Amino acid sequence: MKIRHVHPAESITLQMTPMIDIVFQLLVFFIFTLRIGAMEGDFHVSMNQPSTSPSQPVDFVPPMKLRLAASEDGELNAIQLNEKTFESFQALREHIISIFGGETPDDVRREAEIELDCDPQLNYRYVIDAITAISGYRSGDQVEHLIEKIRFAAPRGSP
Repeated sequence: MKIRHVHPAESITLQMTPMIDIVFQLLVFFIFTLRIGAMEGDFHVSMNQPSTSPSQPVDFVPPMKLRLAASEDGELNAIQLNEKTFESFQALREHIISIFGGETPDDVRREAEIELDCDPQLNYRYVIDAITAISGYRSGDQVEHLIEKIRFAAPRGSP
């Protein structure tokens, strides 16, 4: 076996140019694949918790229940708030604005609570659209809050 000796005159140099090229290519790749998401709403969602004491209803805010019915393939069939049916989430938002928008005091908006009752097979995007429609909207540079307390109904058939 022959061992090769490295002479001191022969030095091993590290090529920096290809390394810098790779770093810039990775940087460009990550910049081009970056997806800037839309601003998410600032809403409070509370899951249905079993309680030992009955909740005290607020006198000046009617209880609201939003029902989202789905077809077998998960598409949205119906939007129903209490007993009123809506064709779209935009119509639902306009109805909520007519109740809680404008000159409605902030304490009424803070006490308003809505319960979402969704079919289990409903596509999740419709739940997000419903929460977006009832929680608020953007008016110019300002965000107008509508209903901040959102909770989910217990699944059907559960004790």
